[in-house]
Amino acid sequence: MQESQNKPVELLNKVPQITLFFWLIKILCTTVGETFADFINFNIGLGLTVTTIIMGIALGIALFFQFRVDRYKPFLYWISVVLLSMFGTLVTDNLTDNMGVPLELSTVIFSLSLALTFLFWYKSEKTLSIHSVFTRKREAFYWLTILFTFALGTAVGDLYSEQLGFGYLYTGIGVVIIIALVYLAYQYMNLNSILAFWVAYILTRPLGASLGDLLSQSRANGGFGFGTTVTSVIFLVAILAIIIYLAITKIDYVDHTVTSTTVNGTNRIAVLMQTIAVLLVFLIGGLGIYQWRMNSIAPSSATLSGKLNKFITIEKSIKQAAAHKDYTAAKTNADQLEHDWDADEPKLRAIDNKQWTQVDGTIDSVLAAVRASNPDTAKINNAVTQSQSTINQVNK
Repeated sequence: MQESQNKPVELLNKVPQITLFFWLIKILCTTVGETFADFINFNIGLGLTVTTIIMGIALGIALFFQFRVDRYKPFLYWISVVLLSMFGTLVTDNLTDNMGVPLELSTVIFSLSLALTFLFWYKSEKTLSIHSVFTRKREAFYWLTILFTFALGTAVGDLYSEQLGFGYLYTGIGVVIIIALVYLAYQYMNLNSILAFWVAYILTRPLGASLGDLLSQSRANGGFGFGTTVTSVIFLVAILAIIIYLAITKIDYVDHTVTSTTVNGTNRIAVLMQTIAVLLVFLIGGLGIYQWRMNSIAPSSATLSGKLNKFITIEKSIKQAAAHKDYTAAKTNADQLEHDWDADEPKLRAIDNKQWTQVDGTIDSVLAAVRASNPDTAKINNAVTQSQSTINQVNK
């Protein structure tokens, strides 16, 4: 993992220089990955599965052209990152919402997947530096790593902000503090630069997602109420402006002459020890906070029976408003439904995660029907009817 200069080798790197603009656009891409996927899923009403398929096809096309170019191209590179952000987010969402996989398990799965990718990458290339991405094999490792960082960041971010109830703002603040500590360790404690980079890269995913949710969610849900449409447009325009600036100034282009990388035995042991230490800190700290929070929201009963009455009442109000074609009132009630459901999520999920996931999927369908660009009474009525049927079975 430690770079050292040996014989210079002529090559063309496929990844930009790490500057302030890199981190800024990375966070913006992450935010768009959260909000734009929600926009397509809910506002357009395509649903989670169809949205995932569309984003997967778009990502495949972008990566096809990305692999064909012989050097870093700002537009193509960052479009690929944006699409990877969306797709990685959707992969985790599908596991959670469609397959009922607990966020704890998703976190473990993607952590192991990321660790194995790093292991095979390093075993094959003897470096994890993004400044050495000049072969197709290394580029394949690189993009696979990026995918897993987004999926893992989504799982961890959702776990702490939603399931454990810390909320978007406090989750974002916590991530900023951790990134700051990593930077200080890099500056003053000789933390390996590549290790510090990948830790920060993973953490910017929950940071960007928290920022996106904070801006897009309604005020009732603790957000600023900009909505997914406005938030996505603002950040896409910002991304486009920065990409144009980078393409013109070329300040993030890596020199064509880059040194090959090797690792000597002493450095290898030092970096290995640092990696183990960092992993232990995150494992112990993460598990400690998780356990403390789970104890504080310990279930008061063994079932969800009788605890979902207010959601039935709110959905009846949505149905009545839609029947009178008062979609403004229906959307207001939908905001209340989402707020109350999210607020009660930690306690309800702690009681029965499987049943909570079943109800959550039907509530998502109600929200998508109500918030569609052109709301339809029949679709809203159908979504509410199916949701109430599920809720009544769980609530009885």
